[in-house]
Amino acid sequence: EPKSRADDPVPGLPEYSADDVARHATKEDRIWVSYKSGVYDVTDFVDQHPGGDNILLGAGGGIDPFWNLYAVHKTPEILGMLEGFRIGNLKASDVGAATAGIDDPYATDPRRHPALKPASVKPFNAEPPLTILADNYKTPNELFYVRNHLPVPDVDPEDYVLEVEGIDGESQVLTLEDIKTKFEKVTITSVVQCAGNRRSELNKVKKVKGLEWGPCAIGNATWSGARLIDVLHHLGMDTDDPRIEHVVFDGLDLDPTGNPYGASVPAHKALNPKADVILAYEMNGEPLPRDHGFPIRAIVPGVVGARNVKWLGSIRLSAEESSSFWQQNDYKGFCPSTDWDTVDFKSAPAIQELPITSVVCSPTEGSTVKLKENKLPVKGYAWSGGGRRVVRVDVSADGGQTWVPAQLHSEDDTLHKAWGWTLWRVDLEVPPGTAELQVVCKAVDSSYNAQPENAEGVWNLRGVLNNAWHRVRVKVQAEEGGASKHKIQ
Repeated sequence: EPKSRADDPVPGLPEYSADDVARHATKEDRIWVSYKSGVYDVTDFVDQHPGGDNILLGAGGGIDPFWNLYAVHKTPEILGMLEGFRIGNLKASDVGAATAGIDDPYATDPRRHPALKPASVKPFNAEPPLTILADNYKTPNELFYVRNHLPVPDVDPEDYVLEVEGIDGESQVLTLEDIKTKFEKVTITSVVQCAGNRRSELNKVKKVKGLEWGPCAIGNATWSGARLIDVLHHLGMDTDDPRIEHVVFDGLDLDPTGNPYGASVPAHKALNPKADVILAYEMNGEPLPRDHGFPIRAIVPGVVGARNVKWLGSIRLSAEESSSFWQQNDYKGFCPSTDWDTVDFKSAPAIQELPITSVVCSPTEGSTVKLKENKLPVKGYAWSGGGRRVVRVDVSADGGQTWVPAQLHSEDDTLHKAWGWTLWRVDLEVPPGTAELQVVCKAVDSSYNAQPENAEGVWNLRGVLNNAWHRVRVKVQAEEGGASKHKIQ
């Protein structure tokens, strides 16, 4: 871990003991925490900045073990913000006490494919190489992007139980064997995409908070399991009860206080038999990998990956949506002018269906290409949330001045239940002598939603929902007997 200002005492600041810090655990007393050698008054920090709620877990004590768990927040930017709230130095004899005897919570995480490019290591978040996405309609399990918020649970399938709670609070349990044998096994093909896919493009407009995702935090797979609606009916639950507004999913991945990762989906989606919501135990015909939710994962087609809860531990029919941090204070979109001093997470709905998007997978940014008879082969993926089928992908070799429709390939032939993605390809005519060009793609779905032209218009402080035209600059290798001179903007 890189050295930070928290490693050393700051001359001139008062010294506090761990007991002094412990007297400040509420907003009434001002919330103090310690981190390494520093003592901080974070009362005003927690409401303003990402990761603030996680700091509250250590109120009146050391936040070291919590930030070891939520290591994604230990960025230079966040640590720099924290230093702005420093009020003193921790007594030398108390430094390190917060983490003494605590094992690495990520020690039992599974091994990963070396081709995955990590956006963070603890928790592990990574995406595959861009070029492989358009080569496989079904993304290979070992190359499917990984989005984890906490350590990966190590679940014994023999001990696994799923708790299901009805609207009146009555609770029943199912074993893994129950789920596999008591219900019809159904298979669907569905994309799972992170809300932060393509965040790195927004970072070029203005810095955002979040993992530096490229365009590969998305994958398409077949998922097999039991229909959620079948499970609920088998347990005698009335899914038409008007009090049910949300279905809440909680995982088995726990923070240090025992709170799980949680999310919810509106009942009109989750309980609709035609929505194909399943409790999946297979991915591409194999048992779910640990990174993707073994032994059971909720698959909610057409909905953001954050609601497709992994390592499913409980399902609850509820009048209220999930109270989890990730439902209430994350995965929401805001006006480009909203900043961390003015953001009100309660003012925005939680992201559910994702907007239409498309990406050029080949050629890649900055590459040098060789033309064949003045033609450039281009391929990529496109997808729209809510089951809306991709009906057109337009591709340009001149930065968007002229367009050519691409050939589309999809295994979903319905207009409004197209859970899987569409792969596309096209051969673009390039004028002789062109030295450099900008390839651009934009897609249209069955509701005629189209992608916005620029990332500036969709920029937001969390860096989510980027679906601007995808742009790739490439250089053209001169053909024998010719010269490349022209640049196309």
